[in-house]
Amino acid sequence: MNIEKIFREIGILKQGHFLLHSGLHSNLYFEKFRLIEQPEYAGPLFELLAGHFKEMNISTVAGPTTGGAIIAFEIAKILKKRCIIAEKLKHGRDFLRGRKVRPDENILIVDDVLTTGSSIQDVISAIKKYKGNLCGVGVVIDRSVQTPDFGVPVYSVYRRKVENFTSENCPYCKAGLPLIRPGGGR
Repeated sequence: MNIEKIFREIGILKQGHFLLHSGLHSNLYFEKFRLIEQPEYAGPLFELLAGHFKEMNISTVAGPTTGGAIIAFEIAKILKKRCIIAEKLKHGRDFLRGRKVRPDENILIVDDVLTTGSSIQDVISAIKKYKGNLCGVGVVIDRSVQTPDFGVPVYSVYRRKVENFTSENCPYCKAGLPLIRPGGGR
């Protein structure tokens, strides 16, 4: 399966000059919700992600809101495990709405796209707060320049190193290319 070809065909992988959620600029953007709209493409990728962790002693799958929550639910469904969602707070994330992490619970974190790792790190902090055991991290797309070390195995279905820039150091800004603000709410 040529994942990059599929990503381009269904509008996930876009080229241009983008402002990322992290505040960084990039010439590549992954519109992950195009994948979720198309279960015939998403399903096999979710199966690959879940399959990688199938033999681990995982009791719960956790994901950050919003895209990560959808992925976490699908992976939990495939693995037949409980799913919990780490919601964004003013500072960090937490498991709200009565979702509890039990001490020593074995947890897999999944997310849609990994760029800087800050969302995953926030979920890790929430898990540690309740003394849960982080067993692994899985993402559909890893676009980080260097995959962060979360202290556990990290698996990505698709990996592409993408250089990001601050606005001050962005070559696309310097070239005068218009900045595109993709994603929800912007």
